Amino acid sequence: MRGNPVYKREMTISSRSIRLPMIMLIFNSILALAAFLNMYSVTTRVEVTAEISYSSFLQLYVFLTLIEFFMLFFIMPALTAGSISGEREKQTLNLMLSTQMTPAQIVLGKLLSSMFHMALLVVSSFPVIFLVFVYGGIRLRDLAVLLLLYISVALLCASFGLCFSAFCRRSTAATAMSYGFLVFLLLGTYAVNVFVRSIMQMGRADYANQVGLMTSQADSGVFFYLLLLNPALTFYRVVGEQVGNLDLFVQIIEESGNHPSGPLIGAWVPVSIGLQILLAAGFLLAAVRALTPSSGRTKRKKKYLS
Repeated sequence: MRGNPVYKREMTISSRSIRLPMIMLIFNSILALAAFLNMYSVTTRVEVTAEISYSSFLQLYVFLTLIEFFMLFFIMPALTAGSISGEREKQTLNLMLSTQMTPAQIVLGKLLSSMFHMALLVVSSFPVIFLVFVYGGIRLRDLAVLLLLYISVALLCASFGLCFSAFCRRSTAATAMSYGFLVFLLLGTYAVNVFVRSIMQMGRADYANQVGLMTSQADSGVFFYLLLLNPALTFYRVVGEQVGNLDLFVQIIEESGNHPSGPLIGAWVPVSIGLQILLAAGFLLAAVRALTPSSGRTKRKKKYLS
């Protein structure tokens, strides 16, 4: 990490800029405000009813981790979508490629700097997240699993941001494509499952009417596995299992036509995190390939360096 010149340059620039401190200030201010509002509502309810509901403190944990998850989910593409295309716009990418640095070093340096920024955001949020330990109910092991999920999600978001940044000439186009893919991960994977299941259900209903049989329940088939790439669903699985509430996760699985007690459902979290890391590796390899000159892609190389 320390030997990567791109990483050193990115860290030097970020240390001299007010951008990262402002992001951390806004990030933690939102978390702190949400925490204090939740605690205020709990204490107000205690004053009125003279009863303490410990489930409310678990809701505080869910609420804070949910906010932090989605802020990280939307911040990471913004940090990486303009990293390579921005170098191209400033006419510095051709200088970087003309040095002894390889395209892999350039991509890795950009990735490490964005992951370091993510780590700063997560670590700086610990004092607010640790408020839940005042009341108990959450173990350090639960936070470790949640942190692993944060890392995999941040890696995935950073990787496709870098990939689109490597392929696009303008940062605006790379940012638009990054957030478009992000929306697909959040909503598209779910929408595809619902759509495919409805089509399959209508087909079975027509066939059943023709032969006079009862209609059986359809599922989304292989499209169900797209849900494993949905970071939000995996987050709900992790946090829901920690607080003992998997209703939303079960509902989404049932809407795809699958039973929520299958073997894949039991191993959902490690399988999903593993697939997200593999997908991130694919995006990073594509970014490296986009920056690698080759004799068969001379025109594309000129386009990237222009």
